[in-house]
Parts: sequence; structure tokens; C-alpha cells
Amino acid sequence: MDEASVRHYSAGIERGRLLGGGDHLELVRTLELLDVVLPPPPARLLDVGGGPGVYASRLARAGYAVQLVDALKLHVDQARELAAAQPEAPFDADVGDARDLSAYGDETADALLLLGPLYHLTEREDRVRALAEARRVVRAGGIVAAVAISRYASVIDGTVQGFLDDPRFAAIVEQDLRDGQHRNPENVDGWFTTAFFHLPGDLCAEIEDAGLTVERIAGVEGPGGWLGLWPERRELVLRAARLAEDVPAMSAHMLAIARRRRRRTRG
Repeated sequence: MDEASVRHYSAGIERGRLLGGGDHLELVRTLELLDVVLPPPPARLLDVGGGPGVYASRLARAGYAVQLVDALKLHVDQARELAAAQPEAPFDADVGDARDLSAYGDETADALLLLGPLYHLTEREDRVRALAEARRVVRAGGIVAAVAISRYASVIDGTVQGFLDDPRFAAIVEQDLRDGQHRNPENVDGWFTTAFFHLPGDLCAEIEDAGLTVERIAGVEGPGGWLGLWPERRELVLRAARLAEDVPAMSAHMLAIARRRRRRTRG
């Protein structure tokens, strides 16, 4: 993580972002989409870039054997606190880099989650390397679930929130749309941090280049995610998100479901 990203997350905002005021739409929908594709418990899950453990804790309570890895020690410490608070459903957490999972052997996970690293790795080579490591660690036929931020996220959010009135934000959006490289040099609150914003086709290409097979790319939050209707209009927002799943760029986040190909057998 670059200095700006470390500064962004060091305030400990990530746990509160997903849980503050109740479960965030992103959390609810991501878990809903994962529930359809993950192998049943007690499968072994590696949650790479798992942050403060919000997803890991839910999946552990669902019966999965979860190992969390994150680049930021603060997040790992928070995840360990969360695990200790649910002794009936513990999980492990360690500091690590999505691009180098050498602490984990080949085909040692039934499924692997990359719910954050791809947008914080701003170079394509690093993203493909992280995906290739995911492929190595997951078993043949296993699932890799990877999240990306939509290339159009800032222009939509900037319109709804009014950020586009500020020429500094307009310049950020211009770069986002041009090459996907999102920067917030003044660290303005609400304008996110250093990241790469994907087009759906680019995300597919990176996954395929890592040797995985893309099964689908689904929009997470849908159009209701932009409009401040959550959680008051919960059912309406969820209905819209489900209807818009196959238009991933309509959401802030896109969830790619990929699979490691099974070995061909002779005969």
C-alpha cells in the first residue's frame, strides 16, 4: 500500500464503514453474492486483503475455516480482536501481501477472496500477480472471488454528492475516466484514496491472464447504492441491485467470480 492509502486506513475507518449504523449495502450484497458460489462449510477460505475482519467474522460464524491476510497491521490487530470476541467461531489473521502468498501452500484453500487488493494495486502487473497467487493457492475447481471498483464510480458519486462542483474533483474524475488511476493528492475526505478503477473487460482480461476462468462479473450495490436510500428503502435497493447485477458498471463495486480449471484426466 502506498503512503496515501496507509494514511487513509490508519484512522481505522474500514470497520465502521461497513458496519456503522447497521450493515452497509456493500456488505449485505457481497455476502449475498458469495453465498451462491462458495462451497459449503466447513470449507477452507483465505480472505486476502480482508481488512479488519468484517467478512471473515461473518463467514467464520457461518461455519467456514477462515484465514485472513492483510497488508496493514492495524487491520490484522482489529481482525484478531473481532475473532477473539467470537470464541465459538474463531478465525486466524496475519500480515501479508496479496502478491506473495508463499506462507500458504499450493491448493490449500477451497476458495479465496480478494475483496480489496485489486483496486489498491495500481499496476496491472501487480494485479495479475495477485490473481496468479490466488490461483496457485486455491484447489483445482476452486473459486476466486475478486472485487474491483467501477471506472465510472467517481463521476456518478461526484454528481450525486455534488463533488463535481469542485474543479479539483473534476480533474480527478477526468483522470479516472482516462486511465483508471484514481488519486486524491490532498487527501480530501470523501474522495477516497490511491486506487485503480476497472472497466469490466479489463477485469476479465487480468483474471484470464492469471490462468483463471471468469464465470461472471456481477454488480454489487446497483443503482440504489448511489442515492442514499439505504437502509430506509432496503427492499427497494436490494431489488434494484439484483435486477442490475448483469450491468456491473452501474454499481460502485463489481464482484468477479472466477474458477481454477480442473485438471484434465486421461481416458
